[in-house]
Amino acid sequence: MKDKIILLVEDNLDDEALTLQALKNNKISNVVKVMRDGQQVLDYFFGEGASANPLPILVLLDLKLSKVDGLELLRRIRADERTCMQPVIILSSSNEEHDMVNAYRIGANSYIRKPVDFNQFMEAIRQLGLYWLILNEQPLSFRSD
Repeated sequence: MKDKIILLVEDNLDDEALTLQALKNNKISNVVKVMRDGQQVLDYFFGEGASANPLPILVLLDLKLSKVDGLELLRRIRADERTCMQPVIILSSSNEEHDMVNAYRIGANSYIRKPVDFNQFMEAIRQLGLYWLILNEQPLSFRSD
């Protein structure tokens, strides 16, 4: 799994550092590409030369982003043939029910509220890694290996 990319879309530097630390502490050794706004992600997936960019094994997506918010970004990912099956996990501090409902309506694979407690966050990332990086299987036609 080391060669599989995780795309972390997070504009809060503290949350980014915490997520990266949680991945490291849980021995998740995938390359993590960090993007801080929705436009960077759109450029990665759909910009000039984007077809040469490997699809990540997983996108960890915050909802509250600058330039293009997380829900609009998810809509665009789901609308494109190349990325429509891309696993996208919402990792948000939002407690708003409508955010969760909208994320699932648009096609989020999972919605995880960022726990405030450090140990709970570490456990959430451990379980996320276990399921999405080890147990979950993707169709051969989607894999970028």
